[in-house]
Amino acid sequence: MLDVAVVGGGPAGLALAIEARRRDLTVAVFDRREPPIDKPCGEGLMPGAMARLAALGVHPAGHLLRGLTYRDAHCRVSAPFPGAPGRGVRRTELHRALVEAAERAGAELHWKARIDGLDDGSGNGARHFSEPRLALRGGGSVRARWVVGADGLRSDVRRWEGLDGPSADRRRFGVRRHYRVRPWSDHVEVWWSQGAEAYVTPVGPLEVGVAVLWESSEAEATGGGFESSLAHFPALSRRLDGAQPTSTDRGCGPLRQQVAGVARGHVALVGDAAGYVDAITGEGIALALEAAACLADALVRGDLNPYAGARRQIVARADRLALRLLFFSRHPRLRAGALRTLSLAPALFERSVGSHLNRQVPTWT
Repeated sequence: MLDVAVVGGGPAGLALAIEARRRDLTVAVFDRREPPIDKPCGEGLMPGAMARLAALGVHPAGHLLRGLTYRDAHCRVSAPFPGAPGRGVRRTELHRALVEAAERAGAELHWKARIDGLDDGSGNGARHFSEPRLALRGGGSVRARWVVGADGLRSDVRRWEGLDGPSADRRRFGVRRHYRVRPWSDHVEVWWSQGAEAYVTPVGPLEVGVAVLWESSEAEATGGGFESSLAHFPALSRRLDGAQPTSTDRGCGPLRQQVAGVARGHVALVGDAAGYVDAITGEGIALALEAAACLADALVRGDLNPYAGARRQIVARADRLALRLLFFSRHPRLRAGALRTLSLAPALFERSVGSHLNRQVPTWT
């Protein structure tokens, strides 16, 4: 019998597998896809994410990121990252590097593996049993002391265990495309427009990724796909005019996912499966990696109860920032005024970015 069975082989699931192996737990990861797995995201790894990846022995190739820039049609404001830089990394490259690290750590990795359910073998659900079982499509099962759902925004494990929360009042969606063009900045650029934001991230010497996020009330205006979404940003659209797309458009949403809890019995959730406010802060990977380390400690101790509190601490500050940024996204006049103020006092923006990225990582025992 395994110590840990992880459903979902994305960054959160693979990070947990590496952390579990470092604590001498036996672990297997199951995912219906095969690597390298792509996903629509902004791909800008903040300094905290890079530090966490380095601690896991993961060093993905990419483009150096030295700071953050906010801009709209009228002004722009920039700030450097304090201390170490971040990195723009294609999601496929990040996944490839994490897979290699998980293999080196000795985790079992099962690709193209579909899980049909979670119970004790009698069909009664896994939440009250000490040895939950994963039912494999096509026959067979896997028993483990602990099952972890790392299967993303629409987590099956979360649904099977009755941990879904209420639907969000506001629905946000995103779409992403890459272009062959020489990056014009070593910053992550956030372009603001009416009801939408575009995130431009250099991911290589001749490639940038562009992710556009919008609220469902704007769905009609973006119903034509990526081109329609990009039309909300005329200056950015002109800059990309003539550049060759280098990837298939990928979309996702709704982004906000609320949960009833992140652990129940011998089942836990990590990464996007454990709840998600919004991608607007760009810290999803960093938060998932921190939570994976805390969850691995809880699994070693044989007690998931402290994990919920630890994860709450980890995401609290990013959640507050996300809600503030979403407020400005929904109130263009206030946002424009704030950007004008920051452009006249750039040191204020620099201090704000530095304060957020230098936050203390919570610890628990």
